[in-house]
Amino acid sequence: MANLIFSEAEQRELREAARAEFPGNPALAYVLENLAAEGIDLDRCRSWDEIRSEKGLADQSDEAPEVA
Repeated sequence: MANLIFSEAEQRELREAARAEFPGNPALAYVLENLAAEGIDLDRCRSWDEIRSEKGLADQSDEAPEVA
């Protein structure tokens, strides 16, 4: 199993950054703090294409979107 684990100093920095950057969104700050504490199981990661397909989203186009 491949895991990305953060050192205690990295965890502290990630928690502080999550709280500072997302004061208006405590749910997002919580998720980032949780990732800092638990790390990331790289074996469970999925590609954006897999997620897009699962959610029924259109395939990503190579063309740049039009800007109004």
